[in-house]
Amino acid sequence: MSQVISPDADDEELGLPALPVGTRNYMTPEGYARLRSELFVLIDDERPKVVEIVHWAASNGDRSENGDYLYGKKRLREIDRRIRFLTKRLEIAEVVDPALHHGSEQVFFGATVTYIEASGKERTVTILGIDEADALKGQVSWVSPIARTLLKSRVGDELKLVTPSGVLPIEVLDVSYPSPV
Repeated sequence: MSQVISPDADDEELGLPALPVGTRNYMTPEGYARLRSELFVLIDDERPKVVEIVHWAASNGDRSENGDYLYGKKRLREIDRRIRFLTKRLEIAEVVDPALHHGSEQVFFGATVTYIEASGKERTVTILGIDEADALKGQVSWVSPIARTLLKSRVGDELKLVTPSGVLPIEVLDVSYPSPV
């Protein structure tokens, strides 16, 4: 089991994903752009609006029972925490374009892989960065057990996926990448 570090204690409180020790923060160009966009919206739009509300609420007198003030200060702390997190993650991001492997049958970062389990059930996953993977969309982090099993394999390879319930044999059926733009 690899040791995990969090960039900031605040990030642990939010349940944000931590990077394994000694790894890079791989990210697709789209994922990087999404996080960068979120950062600029927080800095340029959301934070100034909340600061204005807090300033207005503070000028109304007694702050101990002022809901606008108390909520605004709490929201400001949340925004600042997210800004720190995004800034750190973007600083250490290593952007990798999966389209570079278009046409390859080997699994690398950014691949969409279809595999079949011994039970006959087919699954498709896309291997993405820690900060951009969404399990509900079939996206997995490159450090997840399934991604680690699949990485560097090829179409036709039979692999052993270690799960909490035991070893599950799988076979790689298809590997695809986005087309180069």
